Amino acid sequence: MKRSISFTYIVFALLSVTFSFGQDLSISGTVRDAEGLPIAFANIILKQAQDSAVVKGVSTNEKGIFLLDKINTDAYLLSVSFIGFTEVHKSISLERSIDMGTVTLNESSQQLDEVNILVKRPTLKKEADRLVFTIENTALIEGTMFEVLKNTPGILVLDNNIQVKNSKPTVYINDKKVQLNTEELIQLLEGSSANNIKSVEVITNPSAKYDASSGAVINIVMSKNLITGYRGNVFANFEQGVFPRYNPGTSHFFKNEKIDFFANYSYSQNKINRDQDEVVNYYDGANAIDEIFKSNVNRNTWSKTHNFNFNFDYTLNENNTLSLTSNMLVLPYFKYQINNSTQVLDANEALDYFFNANNLSDDDKYNLGFDLDYVHKFKNPGETLAINAHYTIFDYNRKQNVKSDYFDADGRFLETTAFLTDNHQNTNIYTAKADYTLPLGEGGNLELGAKGSAIKSSSNITQFDQVNGSQIIDSNNTDAFDYDEVIVAGYFNFSKDWDKLNLVTGLRAEQTNVESNSVLEGNSKTKDYLEWFPTASLSYTVSDQVSVYTNYKKSIQRPNYQNLNPFQFYLNDFNIVTGNPNLKPVIVDHAVIGTSLVQGTYTLEAYYKTYSNNIFELPYQDNVNNILTYTPVNLDKTVEFGFDFITYFYMLENWSVYFVTSFFNTHDEAEFEGIKIDRDQWSNYSVLSNDFTFLKDKSLNVNFNLTYMSKSMSGFREVQDILASELTMSKSVLKNKGSVSVVISDLFNTQNYDISSRYLNQNSRIYYDQDTRFIKLGFRYKFGNTNLETNQSSKSQQETERLEKSEN
Repeated sequence: MKRSISFTYIVFALLSVTFSFGQDLSISGTVRDAEGLPIAFANIILKQAQDSAVVKGVSTNEKGIFLLDKINTDAYLLSVSFIGFTEVHKSISLERSIDMGTVTLNESSQQLDEVNILVKRPTLKKEADRLVFTIENTALIEGTMFEVLKNTPGILVLDNNIQVKNSKPTVYINDKKVQLNTEELIQLLEGSSANNIKSVEVITNPSAKYDASSGAVINIVMSKNLITGYRGNVFANFEQGVFPRYNPGTSHFFKNEKIDFFANYSYSQNKINRDQDEVVNYYDGANAIDEIFKSNVNRNTWSKTHNFNFNFDYTLNENNTLSLTSNMLVLPYFKYQINNSTQVLDANEALDYFFNANNLSDDDKYNLGFDLDYVHKFKNPGETLAINAHYTIFDYNRKQNVKSDYFDADGRFLETTAFLTDNHQNTNIYTAKADYTLPLGEGGNLELGAKGSAIKSSSNITQFDQVNGSQIIDSNNTDAFDYDEVIVAGYFNFSKDWDKLNLVTGLRAEQTNVESNSVLEGNSKTKDYLEWFPTASLSYTVSDQVSVYTNYKKSIQRPNYQNLNPFQFYLNDFNIVTGNPNLKPVIVDHAVIGTSLVQGTYTLEAYYKTYSNNIFELPYQDNVNNILTYTPVNLDKTVEFGFDFITYFYMLENWSVYFVTSFFNTHDEAEFEGIKIDRDQWSNYSVLSNDFTFLKDKSLNVNFNLTYMSKSMSGFREVQDILASELTMSKSVLKNKGSVSVVISDLFNTQNYDISSRYLNQNSRIYYDQDTRFIKLGFRYKFGNTNLETNQSSKSQQETERLEKSEN
């Protein structure tokens, strides 16, 4: 039968509440132990007698009383359970409401063994477009969501950067994008319990349903909750690196027949150190070294951050649900101080002069995001309509004070320069989208959708030079910049499962209209373009032990808003960070062919990826004025191809191993000042992760992770090899309601970066000594009905991920 969905019907569905009527029968009773004492928070699950399908579930209150209502006449199986007691099953033929009276649970004589049975091993399944890492009821759920991500095969967390296949992924929770930048996202994940994670999906080939800028996706799938009641937890982390850091928080969840409510709050107070050594060789007109700048830089960053998120779901009836979600980050205090000591040498490395620069910045910002969702389920099973509206407001302020003192080679004072800058940015993001899903017979599925987004960003900067005690506006670095962007998108996605063959294919179109205006440049710029983004995935099961697959995806990476901002931020008189309003979006084509052996235990892949207009932030040295400017630029083309080997298996009953190694070649092409440059580099990326469980009840968990990246290339910049290491230990305490954890990072002190730029007339090197070596102690305590799962479903829009870039 053909279906048509009119606009009137959609509006009516959004504004109306459909009431359904049944026989409204109920089952009630009281759960007690052998001594007649009530058992609070016992699980009551009602299943269909015919196929054991779960109908509904509740938990007993503090007096051991339960009530299952709004039940139709039928034959059922009632299960009553509580940890440490033998489960009771009762068959019920329900024709009228009944009172079960007292249900008695007896203590299990083998309580410990029953608990052990509940603890499962993590499993890894390789599908054509994703890795599915299932951890439900495993020891991994005793940590935080961030710890689970760090232990998920295919995900690399290095220096608090989350990567999948050498690229930044988009993170989802229950198929809803997390709307925070990387730093804010990690704060959210570190402050959220993993108790309710079912699995983590690493989607390397997202379908056309996802935004075209979603090159890779991490989807955290939460367990479905059937039990009503309340639960909560409190936690605290103490971290000692160069300086101490703190992170306390709490989360709460409540559910009844109509309402699911989750709220999480965390506070972070950090002080982070970074040391760096930098050498810049400036050339004369004959391309010989003229002057050498050698700098020692120490940077300290202080921050206080409040992170609050909530999710409120209201079930109108069995076919209609409304949800309100919010992620709110407030950073009222962010300060960084850069102390720079630079020696200026001649070509023979004799000291000419030196200067000491002090850069002090005070920042504050807030990032508030809100989502309203409506989901309608049609009578046809699997047919749904989902509508979403989103709003983000981002506000950022920075006050900067820079002072430099100059001395000659003999240490005699020469002069002082000083300036102040005042910078403000405000961004508003509005999005709306609709997704329709229609099952098509046996194993088929059709998805259609549309999305519109509007971004309005306004920023300004004022710089004052301090001359003889007076402040004089620097007109060359005082500007206002407005950026407006509108994107309209539509897609279709088709999937079909046959006996051994699986096909997913789709097409997405995105029309982008951009208008920007710089007061200093005195003119407006517009840019309009339409792009088509096909995606396809095909897999074939050869046997129970072998499958083969191939996939292709075209995606886009738009510049973040600060990269487009033309303002110049002076770190000192000779070092500048600036944006580039002429940046073009990056178009990515990614193809993969692979095979999975022994039911996914071993995976072999080959891939080929091209980037048109790839964006890198590169240092550009002005050899006339001896100024080093960090600015984002488009390369003409980047080609990357490689071969991956992935395996996941158990060495022993309590020891699992995940190992991946990738050999890949990166080839960059660009033209600078009329000269073409062409470079390539072979590299290796390998991860060895070991998970251990100890003690009879498996309450002690240990993970040891090693990540190695050989010498690699990033936009003509050569990055030396890095070895990252981390040891994590967690122990359940207080009858499994509490957990203590210890994390030791960078055990071998080998997570520092050594980067050099040597091409054309560019010759610089910088060494970053990162604050990555630390020990972290954590404690978490759960209370209330700890058998509940949360409805947490943090959301994001792709546009919000472009709000900020990392600090220099």
